[in-house]
Amino acid sequence: MRYFLELSYNGKAYHGWQNQPNAISVQEVLENALSTILKTKISIMGAGRTDTGVHASQMFAHFDFEGDFKSMDIVYKLNSFLPKDIAVTSVFEVKPEIHARFYATSRTYNYKVSTSKNVFDYDFAYQIQMPLDVEKMNDACKILFEYKDFQCFSKTNTDVKTYNCDIKEAYWTKNNDQLVFTITADRFLRNMVRAIVGTMINIGLGKMKVEELHAVIASKSRSEAGFSVPAHGLYLVKIVYPESIKNN
Repeated sequence: MRYFLELSYNGKAYHGWQNQPNAISVQEVLENALSTILKTKISIMGAGRTDTGVHASQMFAHFDFEGDFKSMDIVYKLNSFLPKDIAVTSVFEVKPEIHARFYATSRTYNYKVSTSKNVFDYDFAYQIQMPLDVEKMNDACKILFEYKDFQCFSKTNTDVKTYNCDIKEAYWTKNNDQLVFTITADRFLRNMVRAIVGTMINIGLGKMKVEELHAVIASKSRSEAGFSVPAHGLYLVKIVYPESIKNN
């Protein structure tokens, strides 16, 4: 049977989600925990690949298991076994053909920017102590909806068939000294959100005009876009699936 695992993690100590040959990953820690508890080798497939240092308040992964663990509290056991920076929210059965990555219909990321020195969030937000024009940054967000090809925001030498993404929402909110960028799309390219945020910050600082974003996107060149902001301010916050994936 196939199961979905819902979890969250603080990415500071991990070299991203995906297994690495010489570095610790969230996937490796979860697979080890499941394999120990279920007493068989378990492999999991995540809904996406977060980079080194990126956090997730909602992530999904699927795994296959032929035995029966319904008599045990699998969520409690996993959380007792896992380190303090990974937490499992739920485990539920899905239809056998459902894939955590390919069946997701949208993903939402937040990026946090602190505009003042804050000793409590320097590990969890990008600190930039200069005034940012949030209104212009939100004007730039509207331009994103006019395009589908976002190659200019992708890491180079990425093995993808298309650079097209359907952006469903993109906006900045301000709460005192913290800015939060929210973006939802059907898929994301490698480094895409961090490159968009860096470009938006250049607009907010007055280093780039809002309308210049058109030329940046049309160029399809990563060198034309802004800098890539640090990973520690990025959060995967929501993944949406059709309700029909569950095996009721």
